Amino acid sequence: MGSVLFFAVAFSLGVYFTFAAVQGDYGLFRRVEIAAERDALSRDLGKLEAEIAKMENLTRRLSDSYLDLDLLDQQARSVLGLLRADEIVIR
Repeated sequence: MGSVLFFAVAFSLGVYFTFAAVQGDYGLFRRVEIAAERDALSRDLGKLEAEIAKMENLTRRLSDSYLDLDLLDQQARSVLGLLRADEIVIR
């Protein structure tokens, strides 16, 4: 009876540790989930860095040291709703 109990406990421990190695907090499935999340966050980071670079460029172009009149005109039109006398607006 003692050997059956020993093998039952050993088998139960083996199943438990196998399950933990595959599906536990540090298991294989969790590792794949973390890698996929890392890849998605890396893509998001790249998009955000591109957007930040674009906004820094626009900010620099609107600064006092470098004033882009075309950009200023575009911003005034979109934010303030300004038009020239010779323009027609179609909505």
